[in-house]
Amino acid sequence: MKMNPMGRTGVMVSELCLGTMTFGTQTSEAEGHAQMDCALGNGINFVDTAEMYPVNPIAKETTGKTEEILGTWNAKNRSRRGDYILATKHSGEGLKDVRNGAAISSKTIPETIEGNLRRLQTDYIDLYQFHWPNRGSYMFRKNWNYNPALQNKANTLANMEDCLAALQKQVDKGNIRHFGLSNESAWGTAQWLRLSEDRGLPRVATIQNEYSLLCRLYDTDLAELSVNEDVGLITFSPLATGLLTGKYQNSAIPEGSRKSLSPDLGGRTTDRVWPAVDAYMAIAAKHDVDIVHMSLAWCLTRPFMCSAIFGATRHEQLEHILKMTDVELSNECLDDIAKAHKAHPMPY
Repeated sequence: MKMNPMGRTGVMVSELCLGTMTFGTQTSEAEGHAQMDCALGNGINFVDTAEMYPVNPIAKETTGKTEEILGTWNAKNRSRRGDYILATKHSGEGLKDVRNGAAISSKTIPETIEGNLRRLQTDYIDLYQFHWPNRGSYMFRKNWNYNPALQNKANTLANMEDCLAALQKQVDKGNIRHFGLSNESAWGTAQWLRLSEDRGLPRVATIQNEYSLLCRLYDTDLAELSVNEDVGLITFSPLATGLLTGKYQNSAIPEGSRKSLSPDLGGRTTDRVWPAVDAYMAIAAKHDVDIVHMSLAWCLTRPFMCSAIFGATRHEQLEHILKMTDVELSNECLDDIAKAHKAHPMPY
């Protein structure tokens, strides 16, 4: 398993990261524990979760369950806690099931981290991430009508500084070690970086945004910032909510799949997406590579990539994904992918 630097922290993480957002709904505790054992046993040392997980569906009754499942694994494997990098998140403004939708601030950070640590049954969190900005985000298909004119710049910057100061206190206590963002913009990330460097506060190590063959917003300004500032991308949904497995083609809805639980895939699909998936599946077939392996391997070729998060509801899916570590895409395959992207830009 190839290892990549996690920003400027000096920490090295596996190029694949075990995602856990289904632990507690689609994935049982026993299966989640088995996935932890399998992932760590196959060279993965990076695990990502969040206080709001599981999803599919999101429900007040299950909020925090994923961290609890990881916590029971940690409790059974105390000697192995140092064997992996654990990342979790503080939910952003508007999630009513958590703190009544309160914005991220110095008031919410201490209590939220205490809750993370308690559920995870650990003394520290390696990478603490803000799940989305208080001012909103262009991610989750909101880029089509995102309006930054509604923001108050002074308030945004004051809140960022307030949050960084609160994070420094958590670093000093030993509760967290490093800081990351999620669903952020280039401007937002640049401001976090500037404030941290000006004030000597925790520096952004990573940014966790959506990125896949079907969603390439990161290729613009964020890519340049990422490379020049050593803020590595931790991509979520590199298989495009399962679209790049091919299992939803021809109107198929496999039982127990994300689409069976959320029929519109979170409002993410458009009529344009199906021809795009067909094009990438044809490229995979042409070059005799599995579409799942090709999609992940392509992400890992990108110069700004820190790690690609994958999720597996069943053990056999995890084992299948692990087989892609030996896959290397040819220049001809990469050229075909580039042509398909130009033919199918922004497909969903």
